[in-house]
Amino acid sequence: MHSRYFEDFQVGEQFTSTGRTVTEADLTLFNMLSGDWNPIHADVEFAAKTRFGQRLVHGAFGIALLTGFMHQMGVFETTAVAMMNLKEWAFKAPILIGQTLHLQMTIAELDPGQSARVGRLGRHLQLRDQHDQVVQEGFSDLLILKRPATA
Repeated sequence: MHSRYFEDFQVGEQFTSTGRTVTEADLTLFNMLSGDWNPIHADVEFAAKTRFGQRLVHGAFGIALLTGFMHQMGVFETTAVAMMNLKEWAFKAPILIGQTLHLQMTIAELDPGQSARVGRLGRHLQLRDQHDQVVQEGFSDLLILKRPATA
């Protein structure tokens, strides 16, 4: 796909990313990056005694992953200006080593605003696993370029 401008989107339009399997290395690197070594993420013996029976990957890793999924889709590659927010974000299920996740994105709102340069694209984002279960979801607004006026 190629980057799309504000005018190229329609409310209700859906995009689905490719999948990516979460690895042990992902968990370890995110522990190091974030500095969050909570036993639920870092201690196999501790985590085995929880209701999950294993270590959990950080919820924030899911948010980071979905930004990468959006980039891979290519629809915002040269037209995105700024991700404005995450709203009503919900962590619905844990992220586990070995899960394969993907992003389902639905265009929820189009607001042209007052600017001749950018508009606001409202997106409903769902991080889903290999069984199509929603792991995380919420909304995110994106400032995106409008199509340049032709002379």
